[in-house]
Amino acid sequence: MERYNEITNKNQREIVLLQGRPCAWGKCVFCDYIADNSKDKDAMVRLNHEVLSRVTGKYGVLEVINSGSCFELPEETLEEIRNLIHEKKIQKLFFEAHWMYRHQLQRMREYMGIPIIFKIGVETFDWDFRENYLNKHADFTSPEEVRAYFESPCLMVGIKGQTKEMIARDIELLKKYFPLGTVNVFTNNSTSVKRDEELVAWFMETYQWLLDDPSVEVLYEKTDFGVGD
Repeated sequence: MERYNEITNKNQREIVLLQGRPCAWGKCVFCDYIADNSKDKDAMVRLNHEVLSRVTGKYGVLEVINSGSCFELPEETLEEIRNLIHEKKIQKLFFEAHWMYRHQLQRMREYMGIPIIFKIGVETFDWDFRENYLNKHADFTSPEEVRAYFESPCLMVGIKGQTKEMIARDIELLKKYFPLGTVNVFTNNSTSVKRDEELVAWFMETYQWLLDDPSVEVLYEKTDFGVGD
């Protein structure tokens, strides 16, 4: 599994895929990504140290992801990230967190001491689809609620059961309320959720302009950031 890469097109940065404890929620119906975790703290710390040792700081920006939220990384790893920020003169950090951690984001910002762009897996702003089908356990009702805590929502498109109207509204809200965002085109995996090829084709044609939008990253494959497998 590749755990380090450089993103050189939009928002240039280094990105690392680290290992943390099992996702605190871990019940999203579409997700089989959460298997990349451990309960062996020493092994996680060693692995994460090896990955973080590849960071050069060449862009002054670092994104750290894991199969859950940044708050599930070992304390030793978080301390190493903080030290790396100073050593490599990193000026901005990207982290991801579940909605349940929203009240802890400021504490993490203070701990790291530099601006943090917090991503969140919104998947969709359609409450019924998000909660009753995807089982996200993120009960916000408006994009304004999300924006009060997070800068960059991650949307998911191309799932059977979604509609064009739902996706159009999600993109509209992303552009209206957030400075950054990611759109993940769903890929079939080991879960029961299935990809809607017709919907994907419509999205890629209708929203081709997003590929040139500097504030939105479109991931057609789950490994488009160059990490994972």
